Amino acid sequence: MIIGMGIVAGDIWHYLDGNGESTLSELVKAVDESRDVVLMSLGWLAREGHVTLTREEDYKISLREKVYE
Repeated sequence: MIIGMGIVAGDIWHYLDGNGESTLSELVKAVDESRDVVLMSLGWLAREGHVTLTREEDYKISLREKVYE
């Protein structure tokens, strides 16, 4: 299961990198994975600081911009 979440996290990262900010619904369709697995994978990415999430009618997810010092 952990390996699967990591693969889906990579799929999400690549999707956001190519398409920009997306809603949770769009990600679930684009990644073609269950909502539960997408949410677990987003949690992984959020915990590592790779994505930002905002709540509107649906969650909006985007890659976090790197800040270099």
